[in-house]
Amino acid sequence: MKESERYKIKDLLQSDFLGKEVLIKGWVRTKRGNKNVTFLALNDGSVVHSLQVVADVARFSETLLKRITTGSCVAVKGKLVASSGQGQSVEVQVTDILLYGGADPDSYPLQKKGHTLEFLREIAHLRPRTNTFGAVFRIRHAMAFAIHKYFNDHGFYYLHTPIITASDAEGAGAMFHVTAFDLERVPLTAAGTADHAQDFFGRAVNLTVSGQLEGELGALALGQIYTFGPTFRAENSNTPRHLSEFWMIEPEMAFYEISDNMDLAEDFLKYLIRYALERCTDDLEFLANMYDKELIERLRFVVENEFVRLAYTEGVHILEQSGEKFEFPVSWGIDLQSEHERYLVEKHFKKPVIMTDYPRDIKAFYMKQNDDGKTVRAMDVLFPKIGEIIGGSQREEDYDKLKRRIDKLGIPEKDMWWYLETRKFGTAPHSGFGLGFERLLLFVTGMANIRDVIPFPRTPKNVEF
Repeated sequence: MKESERYKIKDLLQSDFLGKEVLIKGWVRTKRGNKNVTFLALNDGSVVHSLQVVADVARFSETLLKRITTGSCVAVKGKLVASSGQGQSVEVQVTDILLYGGADPDSYPLQKKGHTLEFLREIAHLRPRTNTFGAVFRIRHAMAFAIHKYFNDHGFYYLHTPIITASDAEGAGAMFHVTAFDLERVPLTAAGTADHAQDFFGRAVNLTVSGQLEGELGALALGQIYTFGPTFRAENSNTPRHLSEFWMIEPEMAFYEISDNMDLAEDFLKYLIRYALERCTDDLEFLANMYDKELIERLRFVVENEFVRLAYTEGVHILEQSGEKFEFPVSWGIDLQSEHERYLVEKHFKKPVIMTDYPRDIKAFYMKQNDDGKTVRAMDVLFPKIGEIIGGSQREEDYDKLKRRIDKLGIPEKDMWWYLETRKFGTAPHSGFGLGFERLLLFVTGMANIRDVIPFPRTPKNVEF
């Protein structure tokens, strides 16, 4: 085959190339035909749709056509013509075929359609070749690009915060430890514990659970920053909403009060969802047809409605007076469950909700304390179907208040001295929030399990790929 310019299937389906000779390369999704003609559905990953190519059996060797099976990778040259068949507007009349790599029909696991998502998780090395995961991962790319574009266009600076850290932003303790020790010969202290003074960093370190604390340092110098990177939680949880490795987007802004923080979160989320609706139409329609008929309506619901601003105390009162039979009883001071959050969004307000002013005792140490002595300037953005999608707060900028809170919670000051010092030298009001990237993708794609919106999910007892 003489090499010429390659066209992507996405471009051929969108442009008027009728009558033009084209070269396309991709993987065979299906093969059918008779003794006179062979039909191949070819997909190159650029779009959810496949392009039909039609080969006159008499023009090609029987051996070649027999070797081309579902899963094979081929290059096809031919003329793009109007299609007389149903389901496609154009097709390629083949003049030349090159087989790059075959796929044994007896062992190729995607030979048939209708595989369950559970089965596809077991073959993560091949599942991107399915229509479902091609759509999900194209949307994932689009959302990542839109995140960077939004912050760049709004004057934010992208800050790379460390993956290896000695701090625990959440105070949860469920962290992966990092060591250079030979685990068969770990040096011990006199007390019988690991002697981290002899380790690579000279102290105990972990994989980060959040870039927030370091992000605050950047905001207090550059004004507005955002982080976008991997984070890790060593929770032994196998639910459809938890991963051990996931990605977080965390903007931090100097001189932002809690109201500014809420405004940014609402505008940011609407921008991302609007971007998906405008740029990922084919993939969203496919996922809506296959998995979630209400997906596109739900995305438009978020874009078209103003978010309700609701104090936690008022939200608890609404829930207590609702007459609903919740699995988890509601009372002031509890950490609200997804069922409570979804009731407020889907049934009571019928709008997305930003809940604020949570009880201090259920929130992190760094949140700004309100004058009532009981609540903090926290905020959670609540969405339909998913519940909380963003969590954030105004940060406590007062040194004395922050120091007392750290002491009360028993957080070692030797680990947080640098964070406290930012409140001693030119402190300023500042705020920020965190958006779990996979949580966003669950909402945008309509997928039900968080393992299905990340290419290679890391969960307890699962790290094969």
